[in-house]
Amino acid sequence: MATPVKAPGHVAAPGKGGVGDSPLRPDGTLKVAGEFAYASDLWMDGMLWGATLRSPHARARILSIDISAALAHPGVHAVLTHEDVPGKKHYGLDLTEDQPVLAIGEVRHQGEPIALVAADHPETARRAMEKIAIEWEVLEPVTDPRKVIADPERYRVQRLGGITRHQPVRVGDVDAARERAEVVVSGEYEVGIQDQAFLGPEAGLAAPSEDGGLDMYVSTQWMHWDLKQIAPCLGLPEDRIHMTMAGVGGAFGGREDLSMQIHAGMLALHTGKPVKMSYNRYESFFGHVHRHPAQMRYEYGATRDGRIVYADVEIILDGGAYTSSTLNVTGNAASLGVGPYVIPNIRIDAYGVYTNNPPCGAMRGFGAVQACFAYESMMDKLAEACGITPVQVRQRNAISQGDKLATGQVVDAPAPLAEMLARAEAMPLPPPADQSDIRNLPGGASQTTHGEGVVRGVGYGVGLKNICFSEGFDDYSTARVRLEVIGGEPTALVHTAAAEVGQGLVTLKAQIARTELGVQKVTIAPADNQVGSAGSSSASRQSYMTGGAVKAACEAVRAELFRLAGRRLGREFDDLNLVGGKVVSRSEGVLASIEEILGDKVIEETREFHHHPTQRMHPVTGQGDSHTQLGLCVHRAVVDVDVELGLVKVVELAAVQDVGKIMNLLSLEGQIHGGTAQGLGLAVMEEIVVTNGLVRNPSFTDYLIPTILDMPPMRLDILENPDPKAPYGLRGAGEPPTLSSTPAVVAAIRDATGKALTRVPVRPEHIVS
Repeated sequence: MATPVKAPGHVAAPGKGGVGDSPLRPDGTLKVAGEFAYASDLWMDGMLWGATLRSPHARARILSIDISAALAHPGVHAVLTHEDVPGKKHYGLDLTEDQPVLAIGEVRHQGEPIALVAADHPETARRAMEKIAIEWEVLEPVTDPRKVIADPERYRVQRLGGITRHQPVRVGDVDAARERAEVVVSGEYEVGIQDQAFLGPEAGLAAPSEDGGLDMYVSTQWMHWDLKQIAPCLGLPEDRIHMTMAGVGGAFGGREDLSMQIHAGMLALHTGKPVKMSYNRYESFFGHVHRHPAQMRYEYGATRDGRIVYADVEIILDGGAYTSSTLNVTGNAASLGVGPYVIPNIRIDAYGVYTNNPPCGAMRGFGAVQACFAYESMMDKLAEACGITPVQVRQRNAISQGDKLATGQVVDAPAPLAEMLARAEAMPLPPPADQSDIRNLPGGASQTTHGEGVVRGVGYGVGLKNICFSEGFDDYSTARVRLEVIGGEPTALVHTAAAEVGQGLVTLKAQIARTELGVQKVTIAPADNQVGSAGSSSASRQSYMTGGAVKAACEAVRAELFRLAGRRLGREFDDLNLVGGKVVSRSEGVLASIEEILGDKVIEETREFHHHPTQRMHPVTGQGDSHTQLGLCVHRAVVDVDVELGLVKVVELAAVQDVGKIMNLLSLEGQIHGGTAQGLGLAVMEEIVVTNGLVRNPSFTDYLIPTILDMPPMRLDILENPDPKAPYGLRGAGEPPTLSSTPAVVAAIRDATGKALTRVPVRPEHIVS
């Protein structure tokens, strides 16, 4: 197999840390120093550069394509359209296979790929691409998801009609409960389109291999699922495509769908040369899916003291032109639609809808973020109507262990939500801003205010997020662990296909191996498809699933080492352990070193780890044990708002999160900070602006993300209530902070302004109008 010059090699994990310690990340220094090899750094001698021609229209018919001028351009090696796809012409993340590799007769969203160019220089490829002549019949795009729901056949975008999935949830009798309710509140809420905004745009390299297949170096979240989609489209068996993980510059769900993988493979097979594709920032906005925008209607009825008796909910998620992960995002929104609260009567209707708006799919929080903004806004509205505090209304309705979720699933692990709310409320509040330094005021150094019109507000948010894959999916991960003596020292090699996308998994795998095998030297092999699937680096699942697989493989290696020790020492033991590189008997003490037991032998074991089974939600009632694990986070936000100018400064964010077991405190704190930052971004600045299906701000000049000046100091209170079903009792931690931070920030702005604020991101005009 060919190897790019900058492909990452084996990485030796530094430090002595096991589970519960915080060893330094092996990739940390390289990333800070600008020396880490990302996918955009890949290089091969003689490689070509690929480029993609994309649709300028949200919906149009392609009447003709003329590639002759582009093909004649000097330096061009190939120009391909859908007619050149060697295998299946459609693929799909959930294997719905409704997305064309290249447009066939019609485009359904702006940025849809139409043709590919391979040339000897990236600028040559771009110039040739501009010479492709297309005759269009521009059509009126379908952009209003409510119209689609009202008449799905009339507003058909896909062959299946306009609705991807309708998932109801039915508990009790909402209509009867409405008659008994003493307080009724309602609201309509909207969430804009958020982009994952990862800093490393899509990139990868495909090269013909000696066996007639391809070597692919890709920046992805799940290479084995990529492979299931890539191979049929390229007309190759899966075992002829050799995939290696390239350096990933962030993901957050945006790399679950394919981007350039099939395109680079087509060009490499057609030209017989290595082909690299690397998107610029503008193209990246069209080259991956985004967070589903949502329109939501909520009505809650309660007793006068704030105990909810019914919830009546409608959630509409705009998935854009193709299915992607909308089926599962809709299921998540439905099952978590009323959050971590005990409500005896529930009616939820969640819809995933096809439109000609930008394609949407997985993003951190996966359907739960949208619902969380709405149900937490409703909790504040209910508290006001009942004359109690936001914390009190949440505590009076909070789930705890043994309670049922909306789906009927029993919470079978600790869920100390009422305590978490009390801890958040008890945290000291920050002092008033020092107004002598304008950087402490809304607007910052732009000097838009000097303190006049500035009001402080405090708000709370609670998020409930499922961990791991749900609804009956056979979620598993594979790990191979090898133990041998190298240079006189016992060394473990851990090999998985799990994608390190910045979350710190490469460090955790080494920690687990040190803990289970009692060795210090641990090497993490590059992720590739020469080992079984590790599943996706999403759903906050890798610590649980790949961590569980590494633990299981290490346990198998350890058991074999103990059997070998018994044979070497001439008797059986049932009380052995590994401590500091030694085989230790509890009754007899140190028996021998690992290297003495191993000698020149190698122990290698591969194990799969599966979580306990889940169920599909019932198609009519929504009932079923659909989730593996649940994560809770509580945020308190403190903001200063210039109510005259509509400017917001988030002064502090405090988070209380139950993580089950702290595996690596430094990485965990980074996950909570990072998730909180994305929630803050959704609350006050991040939105892809779309008009009639067309994106108006595809750049970091106009699509704003939080910087170091926007992210406030954080207080963290991390709880450890182990989940008995999870490895080490851990609980996935990366996503819950993204849910609760958004409503907390908005609640604080409401507290300062008295405005209803039913849409995120909150804009200045929402505050001053």
